[in-house]
Amino acid sequence: MATTASAPIRWITTTQQDPWREQSAPLIGDVTAMPSVFVELDRPQQEIEGFGASFNELGWTSLAHLSAEDRDTVLREFFEPGAGLGLTRCRMPVGANDFSTDWYSYDETPGDLALEDFSIDHDHAALIPFIQAAQRHQPRLTLWASPWSPPTWMKTNGHYAGAKANPLVSDVDNGIRDDQLGAEGTDMMRLDDETLAAYAAYFGRFVDAYAERGIPITMVMPQNEFNSAQIFPSCTWTPEGLAAFVRHLGPEMRRRDVDVYIGTLERADDGLVERVLADETAAGYISGIGAQWAGKGAVPYLHRHHPDLTIYQTEQECGDGRNDWRLARYAWHLMRHFFSHGATAYMYWNMSLLRGGVSRWGWAQNSLVTVDADTRTYTFNHEHYMLKHVSHFVAPGARRIPTLSYTGHDNQLVFQNPDGSLVIVVQNDLAEDTDVSFLIEGQALSVTLPADSLSTLVVPGK
Repeated sequence: MATTASAPIRWITTTQQDPWREQSAPLIGDVTAMPSVFVELDRPQQEIEGFGASFNELGWTSLAHLSAEDRDTVLREFFEPGAGLGLTRCRMPVGANDFSTDWYSYDETPGDLALEDFSIDHDHAALIPFIQAAQRHQPRLTLWASPWSPPTWMKTNGHYAGAKANPLVSDVDNGIRDDQLGAEGTDMMRLDDETLAAYAAYFGRFVDAYAERGIPITMVMPQNEFNSAQIFPSCTWTPEGLAAFVRHLGPEMRRRDVDVYIGTLERADDGLVERVLADETAAGYISGIGAQWAGKGAVPYLHRHHPDLTIYQTEQECGDGRNDWRLARYAWHLMRHFFSHGATAYMYWNMSLLRGGVSRWGWAQNSLVTVDADTRTYTFNHEHYMLKHVSHFVAPGARRIPTLSYTGHDNQLVFQNPDGSLVIVVQNDLAEDTDVSFLIEGQALSVTLPADSLSTLVVPGK
């Protein structure tokens, strides 16, 4: 490990009042007391693929309120290598999602099994320009995709949604009838082979259409939150229904060299994944698992019992539109949980929203940046800096490094980049400054962490 004499250690801190503050370089030297944390460089864990967020229509329409110069500044902060977050691996919807301008699919012609009316023309208004603007800053950007709802005529209820609004959350009337309501543990998708084959071809057309526009989709998941019937675009599936679909989807994607992951899982029930994998044909096409929200509870088991399957954290929990420090602190614990249990990629949700963060269907959520439409200004939020503390420094191909503490210091993540540099991200959740020392290859790196803060320490490689 290099010493401060040849290459200084970087130290950046963020508190609620003072984000992204460069501190004086700490020293690394002889061990004079019991270290707080042992960094186990001899036990590298999973390789990190990258960090991302989701391209949603309301992200682009919110950024449209900014001047071209300010919009480019925000996108540079999100995507430019070395500038800010350094996002390289992002998510997008297949058709409408809850942060679309309204409901749509790529083919709403009833019974069009041949997909003669398939078109992504709708996406030219927001999604495609959003992604292409990001590509100008990060040409190596890749995407993965999942639908929130199939075309309505492919569903048993003939409606894009599966629930009525909860008046405590939203007063939106989506027009769904009582006899169209969905339910967890049922298949709202028609499961006859003709419909499933057409839906698999629908995915293929989507991948091809985006490829023609220079936008690579390299992985798909068959359904966002397949247990949740929502007031916005949604579709419940049983694991057996998903397996039946993957038997059709797998060959379509394999012909295009596109991976299929099972997800997104948002229940703490690993059995839901096991039941899909019990279908040997479907399992042969599945190379990963995507989990979000309560799905985090199933991740430790799935990582232990399916080490051959890649794990993605697919959507950071969305907050309530207040973008406060409380949610940023919680987001750190989510990230630490997923990476500590084998996740190789971490996805934030909304990149940009108007102040208040309200979706088309009335749900207020957080975002990395908030746009004020009246003043045409923007603000980077606390969760932006939380994500930046990791994504700015951890390069694709880094390995997570486990740590051990005999003194109760377990609030850190450590990564080693391909260039050998070590990235230590540590939270002090106490209301007072706290001394912490890290044992790294026989030397001690000691710092005093500010109260209620997040710190990143970057130790150069040898």
